[in-house]
Amino acid sequence: MLHTKGYAAMSAGAALEPFSFNRRAVGPHDVLIQIQYCGICHSDIHQARDEWGGSFFPMVPGHEIVGTAIQIGGEVKKFKQGDRVGVGCFVDSCRRCGACQVGLEQYCEAGMILTYNGLDKQGAPTYGGYSKQIVVDENYLLRVPSSLSLEGTAPLLCAGITTYSPLKHWGVGKGHRLGVVGLGGLGHMAVKIGWALGAEVTVFSRSERKRQDAYRLGAVDFVSTEKDGALSEQSGKFDFVIDTVSASHDYNAYLDLLTRDGTMILVGAPSEPLPVAAFHLVLKRRRMVGSLIGGISETQEMLEFCAKHQIPSDVEVIPFQQVNEAYERILKGDVRFRFVIDVESLG
Repeated sequence: MLHTKGYAAMSAGAALEPFSFNRRAVGPHDVLIQIQYCGICHSDIHQARDEWGGSFFPMVPGHEIVGTAIQIGGEVKKFKQGDRVGVGCFVDSCRRCGACQVGLEQYCEAGMILTYNGLDKQGAPTYGGYSKQIVVDENYLLRVPSSLSLEGTAPLLCAGITTYSPLKHWGVGKGHRLGVVGLGGLGHMAVKIGWALGAEVTVFSRSERKRQDAYRLGAVDFVSTEKDGALSEQSGKFDFVIDTVSASHDYNAYLDLLTRDGTMILVGAPSEPLPVAAFHLVLKRRRMVGSLIGGISETQEMLEFCAKHQIPSDVEVIPFQQVNEAYERILKGDVRFRFVIDVESLG
């Protein structure tokens, strides 16, 4: 066993605090990673506060992990000591089902093994990246391109792939009009990636103060949804809408933004069911679809794409000692656009 340190929520809703625990020993196919940065995802807050139910405690959150490979298992073929590596939202899967066989491990029929707040194949709880080290099987590890900063890469392993995967899967590209609902951690990456794919991007946000950020990130237009009639003025204009918002809002209003045969992509996850009126779909043969992160090969593809187009995440780097303050700021929308923990601050 490997002893390490991190930050954990000891119970639902408790403030995160320093925590010592053990990692498994490095096996033949494992890589030991010295974590340098870990992003803070809004889902970390949901799970640490047990807002989705089923949380395990103590919980070490964090699934946007980057660092350096410092120990290599004897049978590892894909990585070597000193490599810049990353770990995303899951660290294993059944490897046998139809989804796993085609590189869609995120849809594993037995259930992917989450980087934290899950159980590994031996039944032990998984602990995430709010820690100094992690041990991961080489088949669930990612290579970080040299042209990307580590801190800017960390959120790509969740926010980046969550938006890249559906935009690629549904063929968003040159000549398409793309609406991005929400300009937070997910939304700002949807703008960057949509722009890099050649789409004409419009941002929909309640926050007028984000207008200039939207243009800086690559949007050609910004619509303040607080303005009366703002959405109706955009009716029928968009080929695609990607909805990144996890708070309750009106899906029907955004469906009406679509053209005939338009597609609305859900990547935000409101905690309460939201109504959808059938006529918003059937009258113009619109589609409403969902998407969940990406598999290992697609996530690696996304990293190479972001390196090619030089689109890291926009981040604010903080020490561990500010993690609880960061949680509260996220809930207030006070971050542009992702907090990233400097793990060396743990000491």
